[in-house]
Amino acid sequence: MSSFSRRGFLTSLLSSTILTALPLHQAAASGAAAFSHEVVIDRARALAERPYQSRPLVPQDWLDLSYDQYKAHRFRLEDAIWADGDSSYNIDLFLPGLYFRHTVQVNTVDQGMTRPFGFDLALFKRGEIAPPLSNPPDLGYSGVRLRTQLDQPGKKTEFCVFQGASYFRAIGIGQSYGLSARGLALKTGDPMGEEFPDFIEFWLEKPAPDQRYMVVHALMDSPSVSGAYRFTVTPGSNTIMDVEARLFAREELSHAGLAPLTSMFLFDRTNRNRFDDFRPNVHDSDGLLVQNGNGETLWRPLANPTRLQISSFVDENPRGFGLMQRSRQLGDFEDLEAFYHRRPSLWVEPKGDWGKGAVTLVEIPADKEIYDNIVAYWRPREPYAPGSEIPLSYRLSWGEEPGLDLARVIDTAAGARIFGTPGRLMTVDFEAHPLLEGNPDEVEVHLSSPHVEVSEGVLQRNPATGGLRLAFSFAPNEENHVELRLQLRREGKAASEVWLYRWTA
Repeated sequence: MSSFSRRGFLTSLLSSTILTALPLHQAAASGAAAFSHEVVIDRARALAERPYQSRPLVPQDWLDLSYDQYKAHRFRLEDAIWADGDSSYNIDLFLPGLYFRHTVQVNTVDQGMTRPFGFDLALFKRGEIAPPLSNPPDLGYSGVRLRTQLDQPGKKTEFCVFQGASYFRAIGIGQSYGLSARGLALKTGDPMGEEFPDFIEFWLEKPAPDQRYMVVHALMDSPSVSGAYRFTVTPGSNTIMDVEARLFAREELSHAGLAPLTSMFLFDRTNRNRFDDFRPNVHDSDGLLVQNGNGETLWRPLANPTRLQISSFVDENPRGFGLMQRSRQLGDFEDLEAFYHRRPSLWVEPKGDWGKGAVTLVEIPADKEIYDNIVAYWRPREPYAPGSEIPLSYRLSWGEEPGLDLARVIDTAAGARIFGTPGRLMTVDFEAHPLLEGNPDEVEVHLSSPHVEVSEGVLQRNPATGGLRLAFSFAPNEENHVELRLQLRREGKAASEVWLYRWTA
């Protein structure tokens, strides 16, 4: 499932002969209005009070663009929003078309006043293979890209993109784009199909010359719900986003996914036999990390199943969850183009109490790395009733994973048991950690399964990592799936995170 499968606001302005003499984005900028985040909240509330209206598609010639033709239209960086001033940020714009079937309105905010930034095709260079396109005055853009000075003095580097439905993504310094987040997920994995809310309008607050953070406001709409979002974005080694949202339910939200994350997992050493590929691993993320309300840390390696599978980690007031990329060496992937070892991890830290629910993991079968087939989110236990107003606040950290003071699982491998009783052999590697130093015999192994018997296992020091490796086996018998749970302890106290694994036939 690809993340991609997933208004005439200038009409009155352009009817003026004075304004049409200006470039379109300058003409739109001449109309200003007072702005605060309450304006976005009021707009979202008003949307929810009336029936949903779908937005028109962009013209057919834009939808008919090939991938190469779409990419041949390049934004002129010298014409970026605020490029001609002293703001600490520049903003690039994206064309609609191809996968992006609807447009969004873009507004700038300066000193409490907002102005629309109208569509202007002249802001894009057209390559030789790019065909001429229709140019309706109310077309709009498909998204925005944020740039600021990071680790290269005098250069504004991109680090964050909002584009497509309610998707957005960011990176820490030195990383490459990988997984995405969304404003909201609805009915993910449901038999009747998923609903994809859209960000339909952005407001970009102009930062001061030395300001390190930037504020982006977004209005969301969908058949079931509308919403107002405020993102405070601070780039760095980890890019931090503080998210404040207010959701307004048109209909009952029986399956809402809060703070949803979307990633790709094709294969690793547990399922590489299914892929004829020169690379040892292909994934944007390799595991789900959860710190639950009881303070327990869970690690669930990701899978690319042959059938859709959904896992729920029931909890109350979770402390955090996220999709991690723990494979950090080029040799883990041997890919000199994709640089999967540079993909960010993404950690969600709820603010306030989120109540009862479950961290939910959806794993979708995929045969190519172009598909985002992993989704993780918080699902509240109780549905939201029609007319509900839902406040939501959390922090997103894009970059390295959080330090949670326990030995981490750094590798999981599986294969057939060649000698002895037929079955499956598994190895789990834990990183070198002070809690695992000394004689491995002093470390307690807590390994169990509700479905099958597992061998006692052998715990050894791994000279390659300095950490410990547990090797064990089990016979699936007639089971079509087996759940496994493992933790290392010392003197009765947790020394490692809890490894959770689902084997499927």
